[in-house]
Amino acid sequence: MSHPDPRLGAAFGAALQPGTTPVVLAIDLMRAYFDADSPLCLPDDACLHSAGRVVEAARAAGVPVIHTRVSFGPGGLDGGVFFRKVPALASLVGDGPMGELMEPVAPRADEVVVVKQYASAFFGTTLAPTLQAMGVDTVVIVGVSTSGCVRASAVDAIQHGFVPLVVADAVGDRDPGPHEANLFDLAAKYAEVVDEASALTYLQEQR
Repeated sequence: MSHPDPRLGAAFGAALQPGTTPVVLAIDLMRAYFDADSPLCLPDDACLHSAGRVVEAARAAGVPVIHTRVSFGPGGLDGGVFFRKVPALASLVGDGPMGELMEPVAPRADEVVVVKQYASAFFGTTLAPTLQAMGVDTVVIVGVSTSGCVRASAVDAIQHGFVPLVVADAVGDRDPGPHEANLFDLAAKYAEVVDEASALTYLQEQR
């Protein structure tokens, strides 16, 4: 699906063939990343709307969609050292408005929402056994942020035996630098990085 980057040479970036039983994983598309009053707010919301189109294509094709969001208990104790390292996470204690999933990707009643405390959607959650029970072989990843939760989730996806497809247009970061650098590195070692059009075509083929 993706085109090897010539900068990778022959030692990196071999193509992974996506399977026939995908799921779309929408990572942390919460108000915290799109509200100007939030310390986590991104520069724009283009990735959110791209992610919305990917989610809608999945639903139209009968492909399951799983969402994640972050929520910490009182004082962020369940966030451990990570919570202390990133003070902005204090806005995600409890179930306040910053933890709400945004309208373009709002989960339907029949879609799983995984609540997590750390970067990877797999770490300390039931995501891996859920995907295994569903017979999933490919995880189409959208969400935020590219250098954080998206990267960590893609790495854990491949370590659990799933083919990760990271949709470049549907993931975003606080700055173009970490966004582009992490997409480059993901394509080199951990995932297939595809554009929105390729992701939509792939999902439509699952009908």
